[in-house]
Amino acid sequence: MKHQTFDIGQAGRQKRVVLYSHDTLGFGHLRRNMLLAGALKRLDPAPDVLMIAGMQEAGAFTLPPGVDVLTLPAYGKRADGSYHARSLGLDLRDLARLRSDTIKGALTAYDPDLVIVDNVPRGAQSELDRPLAALRKRGRAKIVLGLRDVIDSAETVRAQWLRRRNFAAIRDWFDEVWIYGDPAFFDLSAEYAFGEDFTAKAHSLGYLDQRARLPGPIDVDAGRAPYILCAVGGGRDGAALCEAFSQATLPAGHRGIILTGTQMPPEARARLDARIGARVDMEIVDFLPEPLLLMQGAARIIAMGGYNTVTEALSLRRPTLIVPRVAPRLEQLLRAERLAAKGAVGMIRPDDLTPASLSDWMAGPPPRAELGRAMLDMDGLDRMRARAAHLLNQTITEAVA
Repeated sequence: MKHQTFDIGQAGRQKRVVLYSHDTLGFGHLRRNMLLAGALKRLDPAPDVLMIAGMQEAGAFTLPPGVDVLTLPAYGKRADGSYHARSLGLDLRDLARLRSDTIKGALTAYDPDLVIVDNVPRGAQSELDRPLAALRKRGRAKIVLGLRDVIDSAETVRAQWLRRRNFAAIRDWFDEVWIYGDPAFFDLSAEYAFGEDFTAKAHSLGYLDQRARLPGPIDVDAGRAPYILCAVGGGRDGAALCEAFSQATLPAGHRGIILTGTQMPPEARARLDARIGARVDMEIVDFLPEPLLLMQGAARIIAMGGYNTVTEALSLRRPTLIVPRVAPRLEQLLRAERLAAKGAVGMIRPDDLTPASLSDWMAGPPPRAELGRAMLDMDGLDRMRARAAHLLNQTITEAVA
């Protein structure tokens, strides 16, 4: 059994870490930061961890002990990728200024030793420009950018990153870039030709094994039929998949569970309620702070193709069908195509999504769910802890008991 010991290296206060996620569509960024927070709390000594989250649902999640969350007033995201104020009657510029001021004030008061920014170097609507510039001027905090494995098509990413001045932000503010993926599957630096300056700061950590979130073994209800789970994250763009599943034919002896999320449009949710109300073999679950146990118990999973959902299914070795989102980004499609080509998941393109296509997949042979964990490097959490310990000036040693 391995364990890790750490030497702080200097007397003083407990180390402080900030995890930022902008959170506009779905729960993937927030869940990823919660996973990282739990892993950081397993360091010895454990740092204090403050999450800065961009959606009101953050307060409904169960946080690891020693972790707190600052929730920002939320952006919403339209189908074309543009932003708006989700709840407040503010124009976009005023909301961005409010969020930026809040982040800057929190970072100044909290005075972190390490800041990990999820996915967007300058934050949503460039809200991190002033906070990160102030931190860098202060000169003490280490600043890291964390990226998922796939961002978008190469030409789109290059154009967007140049237009948004992301390369300059990484050069000026960031000490390291952590890539939560396996370069043998998708080499982000090479695929996007990000150049030597980016590569010099980049560390490919491996995929994040989501099983670390499991609170314990699943409590199987032997008296109930096995179930197929249809999960669509936050639900904002998952209505078509849920409606197709609600009309599909389940395999004999199975029931269906739809996990809708909190962001599904009311009119789509009303149609779904009407369809499910006419069936005795399906049910709806609105929201779960931790869906991993529900996923672990599923006979099969049907879902969209976000990073967290895919790595959850692969971590749990559940037979999974991905119906990827194709707008405003191709990220989900690119990830699903590569995994499907290797036989690790099934895939149906949105244009081919029908109740019949779902019924056929559920009745057919399952994909080889064990392939994902077998072919991918899933040790990202361990490497993340090692990199964090290094940046926090802690000396990590490995011992075998």
